[in-house]
Amino acid sequence: MGNNDPRRRRSEISAAVKAKLRSFSHKDFLITLGVYAAATLIAFFFNRTASDPTLNIAMLYTIGAFVAARYTDGYFYGILYAIVAVLSVNYFFTYPYGNLDFSLQGYQVTFLGMLIISIITSISSTVLKAQQDLLARQDKELLEAEKEKTRANLLRAVSHDIRTPLTGIIGNSESIIENTSAMDEEEKLRLVTNINRDARWLLSMVENLLSVTRIDEKSSKVDKTPEIVDEVVSAAVSHFRKNFPENGITVKVPEEPVMAEMDPLLIQQVLINILNNAAAHSGTRDPIELQVRVEDGNVLFSVRDRGKRIPPDRLEHIFDGGSFATEDESPDSKRGMGIGLSICKTIIDAHDGGIKAVDHEDGMEFVFTLPEYMEEIDDAEGDDSFDRG
Repeated sequence: MGNNDPRRRRSEISAAVKAKLRSFSHKDFLITLGVYAAATLIAFFFNRTASDPTLNIAMLYTIGAFVAARYTDGYFYGILYAIVAVLSVNYFFTYPYGNLDFSLQGYQVTFLGMLIISIITSISSTVLKAQQDLLARQDKELLEAEKEKTRANLLRAVSHDIRTPLTGIIGNSESIIENTSAMDEEEKLRLVTNINRDARWLLSMVENLLSVTRIDEKSSKVDKTPEIVDEVVSAAVSHFRKNFPENGITVKVPEEPVMAEMDPLLIQQVLINILNNAAAHSGTRDPIELQVRVEDGNVLFSVRDRGKRIPPDRLEHIFDGGSFATEDESPDSKRGMGIGLSICKTIIDAHDGGIKAVDHEDGMEFVFTLPEYMEEIDDAEGDDSFDRG
């Protein structure tokens, strides 16, 4: 049965409650003693200053019963407080003072009332704490399972993606070493170019893995600051144009500067990954379209290509890690960008945003969103290396 099974959950709560009942805590005893001492001191104050202190003192000790039961575990401390409090009311504040008289009229009702209140409050508090502890443990287990799944996906993606460029580098370098005298300069240049391309691919993979280390492992969050979106987009586009000079790209951003809370280096890496993915897998030299717009309090980033589409059965798992294939393409025919897309999702999730991939009649579109930073931008100096649309 899963963690959400009602019978198992009730059983775990019951076991936790019983464990609390069997345990003795010096901390809980001191809390109970402190609440009793505070209530008694205030009761003496009321006894000296109030015209009719009896009702005030009874209510004061009743409130103390709630506090003692709420901040201690189990029933013992609440019941102990109730017994001592009722005895104190009888001994200190009921005539004849300084004596215990259990035959006083109404005393039995007061005793039972405070005792019942303490028991009910203790039961409720103990069960509530057990439920909270169980939920906290389940949340921790789910978080650890999600982290383990992410690590497994990244490891699988790395093991797949790193094999192809390393094989290419080794094969091309061995060809040069073994046949250098028989090769002409054109052939050597071709092999060295292939080595350079594969080395750049490995460098990109390392940058992706380094990006993940910027995300806090415990909270799965990042340190965010308000950043001008134009500057991040401009840096990513410049990086893309340097690595893919033969691919065209058009950029459209809002006329007014837009800000979002982000880690700029991580969001830049997300844009680079998606742009590189479009250039490597679209199978076309048609310009890639990068658009930024504001929708419903979110900054929306869209990267759209006009190339091959991803089969629907692969589309829903595209951010899980590992490689994927476009139409008419075997999974291993090109280096997969699975690790890059998986890291994109990890980064966007850490920013409390969303990311998805959709196909259209002309190709693929990747869209991710970040919460917009609404504070006024006074002296924004964006990069004007592209036109605003």
